[in-house]
Amino acid sequence: MNCVKTYLLGIVSIFFFQQNFAQDIIRTEATDTLKHWEGKNIVGLDLTQVSFVNWSAGGENSISGILKGAFVRKYTKGRFVWHNELIARYGLNKQDGRESRKTDDAIQLNSTAGFKTDTISNWYYSAKFNFNTQFTNGYAYPNTDLAISKPFAPAYIFLGVGAEYINKDEGFKAYFSPVTLKNTLVLDERLANQGAFGVDPAVYDTEGNMIRNGRKTRTEVGILVTNQFKREIFENIALDHRLSLYSDYINHFGNIDIDWQLQLDMTINQYVRASIATHMIYDDDIKSKEDVDGVQVTKGPKLQLKQILGVGLSYTF
Repeated sequence: MNCVKTYLLGIVSIFFFQQNFAQDIIRTEATDTLKHWEGKNIVGLDLTQVSFVNWSAGGENSISGILKGAFVRKYTKGRFVWHNELIARYGLNKQDGRESRKTDDAIQLNSTAGFKTDTISNWYYSAKFNFNTQFTNGYAYPNTDLAISKPFAPAYIFLGVGAEYINKDEGFKAYFSPVTLKNTLVLDERLANQGAFGVDPAVYDTEGNMIRNGRKTRTEVGILVTNQFKREIFENIALDHRLSLYSDYINHFGNIDIDWQLQLDMTINQYVRASIATHMIYDDDIKSKEDVDGVQVTKGPKLQLKQILGVGLSYTF
């Protein structure tokens, strides 16, 4: 009987030893994997408020705010680098006697995986994925009856392969892709029927009856060149420059879609920052909208420009 007890205790001891040993291996592997990951999160809120009481020069009370976040995850192992970035912004403005109006709205996901053949070179064989859309409907104010844009109307997806040059010391990146797939999504039937954002519009017969609904997707294959320069240029002043140039091989090759973002971040203290940002877009497929006597009229493509100046709270973790 004592021999049986001793045997059973031995089996139990071996089991717990093996279990603890396996857990130690799992923890070791998890810890080793985590060593390759780097992460950074920045959330912020910019606020602007103006109020008047018996102000002889006149003016309207207003308040505006922009909530923004940037989340970065980077995986590095040997000569392999996988960089992921999620950027989100949403802003509103409210004035007396007027409905709230959107001032900023963006969801952007960037992911790049690269591998270099040696430890000296700054060139990587890379694959790049980019996704852009928005949170809520957009309007040609003051007309708020019909939205001119919606979540996933549009949404843009870029997927390509190429080569990327990365200089960490200078904060410089340049990416060249001779084969990039661009998908434009317009997942709203009314906007798709209008042919918004470059998709094929609905087809009607001579009596105005719809023969075919508008396409909700548009696929292009072209060349993509991007450039990013991000570093501290003066003490507590950081510059973030991003430029994207795209041209479709099949449809009007030589027409270049431009997306240029430039931002200056000025650190006041640990939690307070000021920023100046500009965003310029030109896309030959995006037609402009104008309000003429309460009616939305479609015009040709135009240069789109947005400028934001903000001071607010920022927290990094």
